[in-house]
Amino acid sequence: MEQGDGRETPGTRPDGPEGTARRPAGRLRRGLLALLVAAAVAVPLAGAAGPQAPAPPPARLPPPAVAGLDATYAAHRANAAEAARTAADHGYRDRAAIERGLAAGQLLYFDGRGAGLVTEVLGDLAHADRVAVLVPGSDTGIDTYDRFRATAVALHDRLTREAPTGVRTAVVAWLGYETPGTVSPSVTTTGRAEEAAPGLRALVETLRSVAAPRARVSLLCHSYGSVVCARAAAGLDVDDLVLLGSPGTGAGTAADLRTRARVWAARGAGDWVEHVPHLDAALFGTTVGFGTDPVSEEYGARVFAAGDGGHSDYFAPGSLSLANLTRIVLGHTQEVTR
Repeated sequence: MEQGDGRETPGTRPDGPEGTARRPAGRLRRGLLALLVAAAVAVPLAGAAGPQAPAPPPARLPPPAVAGLDATYAAHRANAAEAARTAADHGYRDRAAIERGLAAGQLLYFDGRGAGLVTEVLGDLAHADRVAVLVPGSDTGIDTYDRFRATAVALHDRLTREAPTGVRTAVVAWLGYETPGTVSPSVTTTGRAEEAAPGLRALVETLRSVAAPRARVSLLCHSYGSVVCARAAAGLDVDDLVLLGSPGTGAGTAADLRTRARVWAARGAGDWVEHVPHLDAALFGTTVGFGTDPVSEEYGARVFAAGDGGHSDYFAPGSLSLANLTRIVLGHTQEVTR
């Protein structure tokens, strides 16, 4: 499979038509990487947060258990409702409206402080045979949570329709880390992902203790979320790890993730992430960029069809991508279109 990274391939003359076409592509990728490096050096304050709604601290609870799952949901709902009242009292009406909506959900965790952290469950987790965990990318917080939640709802609806009789499903929307801004130096390094990985591992342990015995667990990791999943992957007790619109994972190959899970990758034909340079560069002790393209032959993932959608369209209702994600979560892997 062609990588498009400006390198010559055997049998291709650098001064021939193909070589001529490759040189601009290589220069473009190197130029884009240079911009990433410059951003990491020149704009360290680009992601600085503005004023944020005040909120109470999160509820202090023991780890969730099957017997106490309803109590866990109730405690975090109450905290979200309190956060909504606090936000409204201080004039943050939009934030208050989102938090009121969250106060009606099944919350495994809620923290309204700062950009916010939310773990929401759709479906009957305690009896689920198939569990999908959605890990978001950049610019996701409580203020943009409705957009993230819509992807979870779309997947849950399709799983509910297509699950075989007797198979129960649940979707977990995990906004469990402070995501980087799309225009910020942190989005070009693994720093946020390394901070997030322990929380994702802890979530999977919780799901294994709460869901049905031998439940199939799939991680669906979008954009920068794929870097988070890669950092958490080693030894993680999941069945499938799906990389969607990934800029790279920081690993050279799928085997480098050291996971027993099937590793899948997809990129829509209209996804701008195709033009991100799949390179990395050392800079003052930090690696900028994420290396090998996960949909390349070199990476070694199971590449599946995602249709013509753009970077935010992987869970669009009716899309080829959503159909294939549903098949992966249900374990119908032979039906996934490649």
